[in-house]
Amino acid sequence: MHRTRPFIAVGLGLAGLLALSACQAAAPSAGEGSTLRYGSADAVASFAPWEARWAGDVAYLQPVYDTLLRASPEGGLEPGLATAWEWDEALTTLTLTLRDDVTFSDGEKFTAEVAAGNLTRFRDGTSDNASFLRSLATAEAADETTLVLTLTEPDPAFLVYLSQNAGLQGSSAMWDSPDAQTTPIGSGPYELVASESVVGSKYVFEKKDDYWDPESVHYDEIDVTVYGDATALVNALKGGQVDVSASNTPTQIPDGEAAGYTANLVELNWAGFLLVDRDGTINPAMGDVRVRQAINHALDRNSLVQALAGGYGTATTQIFSVNSDAYSEELDERYPYDVDKAKALLAEAGYPDGFTLVMPRNNFVPEAEFAIYAEQLAAVGIDVQWEQTGDDLFPKMLGGTWAAFPFQLQSDPTAWQTIQFAATPAATWNALHVTDPEFEALASQLQVSQGDATADAGLAVNTWLVENAWFAPSYRLQSAFFSDSDTDVVLQSDNIAPYLWNIRPTS
Repeated sequence: MHRTRPFIAVGLGLAGLLALSACQAAAPSAGEGSTLRYGSADAVASFAPWEARWAGDVAYLQPVYDTLLRASPEGGLEPGLATAWEWDEALTTLTLTLRDDVTFSDGEKFTAEVAAGNLTRFRDGTSDNASFLRSLATAEAADETTLVLTLTEPDPAFLVYLSQNAGLQGSSAMWDSPDAQTTPIGSGPYELVASESVVGSKYVFEKKDDYWDPESVHYDEIDVTVYGDATALVNALKGGQVDVSASNTPTQIPDGEAAGYTANLVELNWAGFLLVDRDGTINPAMGDVRVRQAINHALDRNSLVQALAGGYGTATTQIFSVNSDAYSEELDERYPYDVDKAKALLAEAGYPDGFTLVMPRNNFVPEAEFAIYAEQLAAVGIDVQWEQTGDDLFPKMLGGTWAAFPFQLQSDPTAWQTIQFAATPAATWNALHVTDPEFEALASQLQVSQGDATADAGLAVNTWLVENAWFAPSYRLQSAFFSDSDTDVVLQSDNIAPYLWNIRPTS
């Protein structure tokens, strides 16, 4: 799962690219034997499973915790602490068979009762993703190794969530511990060495001798160092101080490669406009599908990839990940750049002279980037008026202040996750909670689809959203995970960092 952030805050634009240092950097130093030196952009938010983030925090969480299920690099589900799982016919009761040979680092045995407690605490906790388990009604231990989960309604993404932070398993001793945020007690392959760690700066993990899955453990020690800003990380790369690290911005990619690292690229998020006022409540023009289609035709996506992402992106007109069951290559080109077509659509909608569109801007993003979008929309007759915001940006966006706004949003592994996050009436980023009977029917079909039918249902939802122009995506943004010559990585689809067991010394 990927964090959301203000649009193009991850890029410096063309000017930033040209300003990057072109000096020759030293190649990374030789590997540190059995120690993995891991660079991170952020410190871990919390080690308490019920408060855990995911994305880049896998560097901290996967050393100490197991999840009920695991995900392959391609996103397929594999056994973790659960060795088998089965749905009932209604897709609302999930029965999992758990391993019987796992203990936590405090000696407590892993059981179905402990697993049930972890799941309900995550559902009721303060994680950014607590809503992942909002459909979980009950979690019960039928016996020591059988866990029965009952849902209020089918959730096609539920198993995926069990392979992420919702599926993290900690000892029951953590549940009432005042030190849970800083002192993990898990069943994972490593233990946090508190005496060698500095909260917010460096975290040292030491391998256990009795981990249940030794074949997945490739290092004796993992040292995670926090580089809180882009400059610090670039300097660490130039100095060969890390073996692996995720990039902060696309503009770091040339520097990392110049320093001798491999930039393993993955497309995680999409950038563009959320056209949230689909009923025309705030701005009547936005309630007309032809106006929203005109905005899509007004975007010169190929130039935006260069100007706003430094060339590290793929032009698109859909919000779904290429790894999702809804993706269609054809829909990447549904709205070609066409100023005349955009003007004609506006005229058909009753706006031959264009209209005014108020949207937010902020100090986190260079002014030049807002200017690029305003210029492209102005070419078809849309007068953008930027309204300055500060710390109130997110609550005002989510509160339905503006009819549209530029943003960068995550792309999830499944179509159901994507629409639950961005399009259904209760979705976080459906700011005005707009609904449509036709869309709801398609979403309901996706919710209960299985097997080959899932792809068909996902494509139907995707096609409807694109044709009705609920969004105006510009491009899918590429992120890099750097690895030195002594380290092999296999990227994880739809996550900023590879999963721990897919990072290993070069053979």
